[in-house]
Amino acid sequence: MKILVATGNRHKFQEITHILPHQTKKGENIDYVSLQDIGGLRLPPENGVTLQENAEIKAIFAAKESGLWAISDDTGLEVEFLNGRPGVHTARYAGETADTQANNRKLLNELEGLFLGKRAARFRTVACLASPQGQVFNFEGILNGFIGFDYHGENGFGYDPLFIVEGSARTLAQLSEQEKNKISHRAKAFEKLAAHLDLL
Repeated sequence: MKILVATGNRHKFQEITHILPHQTKKGENIDYVSLQDIGGLRLPPENGVTLQENAEIKAIFAAKESGLWAISDDTGLEVEFLNGRPGVHTARYAGETADTQANNRKLLNELEGLFLGKRAARFRTVACLASPQGQVFNFEGILNGFIGFDYHGENGFGYDPLFIVEGSARTLAQLSEQEKNKISHRAKAFEKLAAHLDLL
């Protein structure tokens, strides 16, 4: 069974394929392929107003164009003090061409002066599984925590060095890949999706 992972982000591709099983319970091998593996398919703009819409835009397009089952996700960082922002704009919070550092700086500036209890946040992932025939299934995962005061840790990507996991003193970037993949929002969403793969 071949499944296309519809993301242009190599970190995300690695993370997703490490979370998902590589064999169904029936013993059938699952081969996850990237956009580059099928000739560099270019995804349409993520112009949805919700995480689910963005995940569906990518998965439905990729499945239709490739003829393969496709999976994608969209993840948002939702900060309580900011009324759920950056949310659907998480990847481009500081502007369309902004990089990770600019996004993180903007977030820290907006929370400046607040004590940790006022910096509650959650990562929310919506994972989408779509067939070439137009079937669509969505799965959600949430990880609660707080936005720290500075960068800590060398692992992960995006806001991981700022996000302190609830019930822990460590950020996501201070966890090993194995530790992160047991508890993360993306892991929770894709574990639910994985249970669906046996039904394909």
